[in-house]
Amino acid sequence: MTATPELGTPRTASPDLLRSAFRRHAAGVAVITARGASGPVGFTATSLTSVSAEPPLVSFGIGTGASSWPAIAETDHVGVHILGEHQSDLAATFARSGADRFGAPTAWREGPEGVPVLDDVLAWLVCRIVGRVPAGDHRIVLAEVVLGDPSGAGRPLLYHQGRFNGLRD
Repeated sequence: MTATPELGTPRTASPDLLRSAFRRHAAGVAVITARGASGPVGFTATSLTSVSAEPPLVSFGIGTGASSWPAIAETDHVGVHILGEHQSDLAATFARSGADRFGAPTAWREGPEGVPVLDDVLAWLVCRIVGRVPAGDHRIVLAEVVLGDPSGAGRPLLYHQGRFNGLRD
């Protein structure tokens, strides 16, 4: 019989336990954008997932209390932007409550379907929303890729231990 390392003290399920566990999970960083009734909206997401290749589907989560939720709840199309390691300031801007996310220095343009498209990202997609699934205090948004551009240069931005980081070799 082999000895097993000492386990930590288990904690009862709670929002804090979930946050603490997922701080140890490195995730890619994306910004989701949409056209809202009062102008463009957007938020930083680490929940972006490729769901299906045929048809091409992605998913992301958004809290129903988020300032961007009313626009995401009503719009037909969203922009999905994969950030590079040079964009930690942009990620922080879109993660900060009350920030002027589309003011200077954010560089963007109106793209297809009126979706705000961010400049200088590793890849961007315009997607048509096909579903919004209730999931606790969030919604899981399913979206079909309509078009995009994966030709940006650089390495991905990651989120780990509460900070934005670059990928190391």
